[in-house]
Amino acid sequence: MTKRITRREAITAMAEGGTGLALIGASGAGVYASGNKVMLEEQAGNVAQSARAFRGQHQPKPLPFDPAKLKGLSERLIRSHWENNYGGAVKALNAVEQRLDSMMKDKDLPAYIYGDLKREEMVRTGSVVLHEIYFANLGGDGRAAGKALDLVKQFWGSYEQWEMEFKKTAQALAGGSGWVIFAYNFHTAEAHNYWAWDHMHNAPMSRPLLALDMYEHAYHMDYGAAAAKYVDAFMLNVNWEEINRRAEAALKANLA
Repeated sequence: MTKRITRREAITAMAEGGTGLALIGASGAGVYASGNKVMLEEQAGNVAQSARAFRGQHQPKPLPFDPAKLKGLSERLIRSHWENNYGGAVKALNAVEQRLDSMMKDKDLPAYIYGDLKREEMVRTGSVVLHEIYFANLGGDGRAAGKALDLVKQFWGSYEQWEMEFKKTAQALAGGSGWVIFAYNFHTAEAHNYWAWDHMHNAPMSRPLLALDMYEHAYHMDYGAAAAKYVDAFMLNVNWEEINRRAEAALKANLA
């Protein structure tokens, strides 16, 4: 039979050398004894639980390539980009999520104040996701092939036509901020090079296949204001095996 004992009785039993007794320091928790085991009952609402959506425990993903071996992109640039910009975004996202967790419980908090932090959640999430896609699509030889190349030919006619438009979109962002995202759109069942002014702009229902960071932090250390040279160097290092993996997964998903 399971017998309910009081908190005082549990403490007394522990002091007297009772075996298998445990105690939790939560106010009002009930303590149960069954043989040599003590089971703890947390009364409803007694212990505040963090929402899983706001746990704030994201960790940076390591670089999937040797940054010293890229063509035209220095190790110093890549490591700085990964540590300071991507790493900073991960830390910021964790901080925002944890603050949201505490703020959502404040019933008197004005919605417009909460909304400002929700915008930051979107910005930081976009930065983390796109940076992880960016670094994962580097480290290759820049030679397009496979399913991704099939998509390029299907929607642009040739690799050359696609590359020209991809680079032109990048140049439109030079000197400012944003991303160029070669993506497959599940809703339209089409591939496009999307222009994204910041971390929050991406066409709904689209799966990024290749992401190019056009924020100045991605190239200024090596190329200054010569963004076009950075784009050329980037294209030499694209890992098309990773792009193909993403393309194949998107086409199999068939979410339209």
